[in-house]
Amino acid sequence: MYPKWQEYFRKYQPPTLIVWDKKDEIFPAEGAHPYKRDLKNLDFHLLDTGHFALEEDGEIIAEYIRTFLDTNNKVASIK
Repeated sequence: MYPKWQEYFRKYQPPTLIVWDKKDEIFPAEGAHPYKRDLKNLDFHLLDTGHFALEEDGEIIAEYIRTFLDTNNKVASIK
């Protein structure tokens, strides 16, 4: 399904927040980088954590989410 997923991103360009874990052995960091190729409105962060990033860096991730939502709600209200 990844080709369809990537096609959707290229076509519709939704604002997207990527917060990925550098040390995740289940979803390696290499999997995060292709999103940069397909998305123009991307807020991209690699954290120095493992698979359980929310447990390790929950406050940092929550701040990224708040900032992303605040920024994109302002953009949406301008359109």
